[in-house]
Amino acid sequence: MPVIAMTQEMGSLAKDVAIQLAETAGLAVMRHEVLDHVAGRMHVPGSLISRLREGKAGLVERLTTDEQRLAIYTAQEVFAIASKGDVVLRGWGATCLLRPVRHVVRVRVTRSLSKRVEWLMGHLETDDAAFAEAEVRRSDDAHSLRMHEQFGVTWGDPVLYDLTLNTDRLSVESCVAQILQLTGRPEFQETGASRAMLKDLALNARIRAAFKDYESTRGVNIQIESQGGKVVLSGIVLNTHESTEAARIAATLPGVDSVDNQLRLMTTSRRFTSAKY
Repeated sequence: MPVIAMTQEMGSLAKDVAIQLAETAGLAVMRHEVLDHVAGRMHVPGSLISRLREGKAGLVERLTTDEQRLAIYTAQEVFAIASKGDVVLRGWGATCLLRPVRHVVRVRVTRSLSKRVEWLMGHLETDDAAFAEAEVRRSDDAHSLRMHEQFGVTWGDPVLYDLTLNTDRLSVESCVAQILQLTGRPEFQETGASRAMLKDLALNARIRAAFKDYESTRGVNIQIESQGGKVVLSGIVLNTHESTEAARIAATLPGVDSVDNQLRLMTTSRRFTSAKY
């Protein structure tokens, strides 16, 4: 059940590689499904999510969108899709989110700026090279900022990937062959331990997303650890109501067998509650 996480870099031909890889190996390609599910969960148009991710959203849109909630719902979707296996996940921070799972192959497909600009000019049917270059750079800046803010990493750092492919020199077919070869290596075979890791991460993400669905727990910022359905909640909450609600909501979710509530109450005055964030 291979799981391949790929980057999304404008004009790199990553989309072509993902599609051919899926067709060759009989895998699903997931990208827009994440968009649809997250937009539906947040009750906003999918176009707004796209603009935020591509750095095209206006000031009002950025200020009125809960980007933490967006990141949490996105993580839940990525883990849920990866848990099913036999999938290529392109973009959505999947290469970082799935990094702890040993059987996930993380791939960056890249290309020189000039070739990417040339691709975009053809895609848009324009001869305005300056405009096309500005669009590519804007997209890169948006991806870089989002990866830094969400994961504290430098976008493009080679240690984030198991394989980096340069489509200036490699054809789409050669990229697919390289990825398939890597998925067959012993280091990337699914094991009981790697399946358990992915299952625990998916459960953590599901709990954190569920907290965002309820007004009583929407503001909590706590640690969630799970192992084989046993969940431990730790950290600081404002009052006993938040503590009780967090434990109650977690206990209702599929896959949770028990909840160990180790949450502690904040001892400072209510007027300083922003300190917990």
